[in-house]
Amino acid sequence: MKDMKTIGTVCFNLLLIFAGSVLCAVAIKGILIPKQFLAGGLTGLSLLIHYVLPGLPLGLIYFLLNIPLFVIGWLFVGRRFFFYSLAGVFIFSAVIFWPYPVFSIEDMILSGLAAGILTGVGSGIILKSLGSAGGLDILSVILFKKFSIRPGMLVLAYNGALMILATLRIPMEMVLYTLIYLYVSTHFMNFVVIGLSQRKALMIISAQWEEISREIMNRLQRGVTVVRGQGGYTGKELHILYSVITFAELSRFKEIIRKIDPEAFVVVTETLEVMGKRIGNQPHW
Repeated sequence: MKDMKTIGTVCFNLLLIFAGSVLCAVAIKGILIPKQFLAGGLTGLSLLIHYVLPGLPLGLIYFLLNIPLFVIGWLFVGRRFFFYSLAGVFIFSAVIFWPYPVFSIEDMILSGLAAGILTGVGSGIILKSLGSAGGLDILSVILFKKFSIRPGMLVLAYNGALMILATLRIPMEMVLYTLIYLYVSTHFMNFVVIGLSQRKALMIISAQWEEISREIMNRLQRGVTVVRGQGGYTGKELHILYSVITFAELSRFKEIIRKIDPEAFVVVTETLEVMGKRIGNQPHW
């Protein structure tokens, strides 16, 4: 039974990598190459080399550029992620060889939007698996684990440097169109990876703190921390409630507060990541 579950997990994650790789390949072969766009990460560098040396297959260039990153990945990321990512590189390098239909989109901005959505969703699906398709994904995971830097931020910084280099080879107009594509793809990748798993941190100051606390624990099934405080102006003792909930629970939380104490002081903030058994949202890399 355990072996069957393990096989199922492996197949599911390889399916995610395959599906995401196909979406990215559709964007590359169907939009980016016909429009002479660049792309993000090592794919963008691979495309730049491919434009300069069209005789070299894009999939082969991408595979060779990944070798030094896999050396780094072996040292800093988990073995499970490493081997899934190794499989991901083989899958992506293979599907990029397949023929894909060219999108009949004349407008360059709309082409960038379409390619950005496909690539962003595809990259996000790959990162939702237990691995990646190689490239900057490996470096992104290392920085996310060590310094909590979101995957999209590293990609955006690298791509900016790549665009500066690309101006030496392709027209400035194409670089600017590519920036539109990169912005859209980064946004959609972050949305797919983080998306609705984003957690909200809540701070509530209310005279009805006991009732609010009970309602959060009973109705939302979320923990609450009570912090003793003091009003800076009045000097009165206060009880501050602190809790972390999911994005989907936010509207219910507001409804609870309004019914119990419409005058309550409430602060809702976004979180970068949350570690914890019940409410944590850290990716499983």
